[in-house]
Amino acid sequence: MKVGFIGLGIMGKPMSKNLIKAGYDLVVCDFNKDAVADVVACGAASAENGKEVAEQCDVVITMVPNSPHVRAAVLGENGVADGAKPGTVVIDMSSIDPTESKAIGAELAKKGIEMMDAPVSGGEPKAIDGTLSVMVGGKKELFDKYYDLLMVMAGSVVYVGELGSGNVAKLANQIVVAVNIAAVSEALTFAKKAGTDPELVYQAIRGGLAGSTVMDAKAPMMLSRNFKPGFRIELHIKDLNNALNAAHAISSPVPLTGQLMEIMQGLKADGYEKEDHSSIVKYYEKIANTTVES
Repeated sequence: MKVGFIGLGIMGKPMSKNLIKAGYDLVVCDFNKDAVADVVACGAASAENGKEVAEQCDVVITMVPNSPHVRAAVLGENGVADGAKPGTVVIDMSSIDPTESKAIGAELAKKGIEMMDAPVSGGEPKAIDGTLSVMVGGKKELFDKYYDLLMVMAGSVVYVGELGSGNVAKLANQIVVAVNIAAVSEALTFAKKAGTDPELVYQAIRGGLAGSTVMDAKAPMMLSRNFKPGFRIELHIKDLNNALNAAHAISSPVPLTGQLMEIMQGLKADGYEKEDHSSIVKYYEKIANTTVES
């Protein structure tokens, strides 16, 4: 099976490399020529645009920043739709607004092109080791057909429902993660301000009901002052913006999501948008006039 891959950023590059390691014949495309050269050195072929990718492949994966980038890569000039044959499948693994997933899918369907939305969770580390969580929307028969392909990049691949459902699940995930990081930040800031070692508080509560994957991933980063991005604040802002738009479109109140958006906007104003989202703790440190570290 020849697979196209458009988007070789912090997530797409390691994902594409895992496909090559698994033996897939890959054709890649990205504006970043250094990234393309890196993946080509691992065994991929390159193409200049989405049209050239689609002309060579039966399935095309897109992994780009947001809804406008997906639309441009797929439906824009020299995009996938210009080179795809009827029956070609687009698997969009970007995290975008689910209403846009449906709209783009509807445009592709007019040309006989199928689409699934399959956003991922796990950040760069899990993209590298091939253990991402993938949430898939689209036709069930397409999910079944491409399950093995997706599992090369993932630890779990779950079918959620019709097209757009994958991104609904991803946005739900991003809401939970943001609120969870904020809760950990608030708790550790409280502990430090109260004069108790936040590292020991973390160790005391992580094995109980308060414990979570998010806590175990992010509390050590906060305590060691390591804010090297696994998932940047600016990307989480993008996801929460999509969540707010999607929720407002269906009159589903999301007050905690709105609060977290404002916290992250404050961090962006302070110049932290390129840091990991664990730097949410810096918002709490600022308003409490303290620093969370042992």
